[in-house]
Amino acid sequence: MAGRFLGKTLATVSLSVALASVTLKSLGRCSIAACSNSFSSCGFHLNSNMMSGSDGTKENSHNKARTSPYPGSKVQRSQVPNEKVGWLVEWQDYNPVEYTAVSVLAGPRWADPQISESSFSPKFNEKDGHVERKSQNGLYEIENGRPRNPAGRTGLVGRGLLGRWGPNHAADPIITRWKRDRSGNKITHPISGKNILQFVAIKRKDCGEWAIPGIYKGYVDDPRNTDNAWMETEAVNYHDETGEIMDNLTLEAGDDAGKVKWVDISDKLKLYASHFQFIKLVAEKRDAHWSEDSETDCHGL
Repeated sequence: MAGRFLGKTLATVSLSVALASVTLKSLGRCSIAACSNSFSSCGFHLNSNMMSGSDGTKENSHNKARTSPYPGSKVQRSQVPNEKVGWLVEWQDYNPVEYTAVSVLAGPRWADPQISESSFSPKFNEKDGHVERKSQNGLYEIENGRPRNPAGRTGLVGRGLLGRWGPNHAADPIITRWKRDRSGNKITHPISGKNILQFVAIKRKDCGEWAIPGIYKGYVDDPRNTDNAWMETEAVNYHDETGEIMDNLTLEAGDDAGKVKWVDISDKLKLYASHFQFIKLVAEKRDAHWSEDSETDCHGL
């Protein structure tokens, strides 16, 4: 019953994708988790632990957060060498640039006031009214009234384009299906011999990179991050096993997205922020094609 309802919903609602939103609000997580066989394997979550190495350190988790210019501006970050990223490393000469976008300072409903405002007393590391200020990475430190990015220095203080001081929570829906021929048969990769998985992707206008549609919950290496505000994401894979539901889903790009389409998953994809790791893990979970190199191809988990 839930599966039929989901199918009708997807068939009648177009996926309108913007840079920071995806119109799937009618697909509440409870409804999707209860779906029948055609959408039965849609419910696994991909958390931030996938970016941790065996020793518990983060792998490539803080590179794009140090890139310049800052998105949507000409602001150049102070350069932060790899050996100076961690806060435990003493760096008395560290002089990050201060920047918060005008659109954030304008005080939209989704943004916090400036820390300096006397009426603003945020409760960091806890639920603050309707705002979740807990981090999925544990407790973060507060310095001079400002939260400190748990992944380290970024060369920029303030909030940039992010609305909240501290963690900015969101979820990344990864919508997948098997690539099929005209007869409806799954297509296998000629070298790896594994079925090819596709996901719904948008092409960002700002950098030309393919991305998962949705706003950004766990720390994400995002070019919008600063020393005082950062993205955390919890990616969830919604997979159409039979192909009967997604074939009727109309993809429609929002104003901020260049293109939106089904994209074949492989290690050759150039993806935005930490989406490469998300997509790789999805391929592993589905035991799908990833690489033409048999030694580096995914193995089912």
